[in-house]
Amino acid sequence: MARIAGIQAAKKCADLIPLCHPLALSKIAVDFELNAKENFVEIVAYCKLNGQTGVEMEALTAVSVAALTIYDMCKAVDKDMVISSVQVIEKTGGKSGDISRSI
Repeated sequence: MARIAGIQAAKKCADLIPLCHPLALSKIAVDFELNAKENFVEIVAYCKLNGQTGVEMEALTAVSVAALTIYDMCKAVDKDMVISSVQVIEKTGGKSGDISRSI
């Protein structure tokens, strides 16, 4: 459910964020990695566009909504959950150039 929520959120980014223009995304992927030992879920979104603008807002929105969906599904079990560190890890292309960060 969280994957579907993230994909839908990326598609609706322009409806959620003021002045964010709608984009015809050519690919959206939302993946999860569970670290049971340290009790966290890493969520990574990948968005692609055949165009001249960046898609970082769509990816950030996908991750945020996927995290909120997990929170909603698990809140009855864990009252101490925290959503943190939503960030752009890598971006290529677009007007502002490339971004690459280690996590």
